[in-house]
Amino acid sequence: MKKRAVITGVGILTALGAGLEANLSGITQGRSAVSGITAFDVSGYRVTTGGEVRSDLACGLNAGAKAAGRYDRATRLLLKAASEAVERAGLKNTMAENTPIFAGTTLGGMIGGTAYHRALVAGRKAKPSLVMDYLSHVQAARLRDALGLTGAIHAVSNACASGANAIGFAFRDIRSGEADCAIAAGYDTMSEFTYAGFNSLQALSPTVCRPFDRNRDGLALGEGAAVLIIEELDRARARNGRIIAEISGYGESSDSFHITRPDPSGAGAAAAMEMAIDCAGTSPTQIDYINAHGTGTPPNDMMEAAAIHTVFGPYGERVPVSSTKPMTGHLLGGAGAVEAVFTVMAMNSGVLLPNLNYSARDPACELNVIDKPGQRADIKFALSNSFGFGGANAALVFKRWAGR
Repeated sequence: MKKRAVITGVGILTALGAGLEANLSGITQGRSAVSGITAFDVSGYRVTTGGEVRSDLACGLNAGAKAAGRYDRATRLLLKAASEAVERAGLKNTMAENTPIFAGTTLGGMIGGTAYHRALVAGRKAKPSLVMDYLSHVQAARLRDALGLTGAIHAVSNACASGANAIGFAFRDIRSGEADCAIAAGYDTMSEFTYAGFNSLQALSPTVCRPFDRNRDGLALGEGAAVLIIEELDRARARNGRIIAEISGYGESSDSFHITRPDPSGAGAAAAMEMAIDCAGTSPTQIDYINAHGTGTPPNDMMEAAAIHTVFGPYGERVPVSSTKPMTGHLLGGAGAVEAVFTVMAMNSGVLLPNLNYSARDPACELNVIDKPGQRADIKFALSNSFGFGGANAALVFKRWAGR
């Protein structure tokens, strides 16, 4: 018999603020934290805005003040979110040593890699530690050390599906009995190298991010992290852990179409959603809310709308849909984890999250887009989508915890 996977702790850090309360307030009120970039000089770029984390990154994990001071920004974002998740789960200093970590990221320590390259080009001495930061598993390894764990580390780098993949892989470990507790995370930083790349692709909006709107013209980049503590149901009950929600389904696929453009048919995205819904043992008409990938680029939103209609049929025009990216920016590898937490927040608060800046309906995206904050709904099952460059598709189904 398959085990059940429940979420007992979450931690989150975005441009909206540090912690669950700050982010819940921001997303339910429909507040955008996208503003002018301050981390690096953007005067030469076409677009100059993004969702930067401006919170204090100090945290309570046992990393040591000296070591923490040397850590790169990606590590500090991850540790800050993990500290909250562990605290909320009631597992501080009591987490089993063999707990595995699944960490999703697109950039890892790219800020360090960029600094190393610049030092070399300028003829300055480059710190070897910057290269160490660049390795995509290093941040997860530092989280392991901070928690004193000896379990496996799984570094997931699958473009913008990475955070959702990390949760899905942890879910599978719990469901199969491989583990009875796992840490799943997604994180990424505001890297100038990446920012310049998205500017060159002209993928960033020179106005505002407006997913599914007829006048959408690009995305906004963001940074942050989210961490989930996922446990097997009986284990969580045995220790009287507070259950936040159940992960009931996960699906994944790939397009094999183009390195940056999604398959317009949405076939791969539809396959991931269908797999997640089937895994959850439910049906499309039982999904009460979709937290869309919704980047705000013309091809991505059109593809996702097509995929939703493939999976949901006529219900695809009625099921509530929204993207939270206009509020935080697109967190790349961290997006799937952050938006999973947002989806659970919406489900537990009974508030549909608004899709900011939506004002002009697009006939190519005929969806029930939630355009205003404060709309209430009874959300028992929710779907969260994450789709990435190269045709990486992931979908998660969450079930509201009702005590059994």
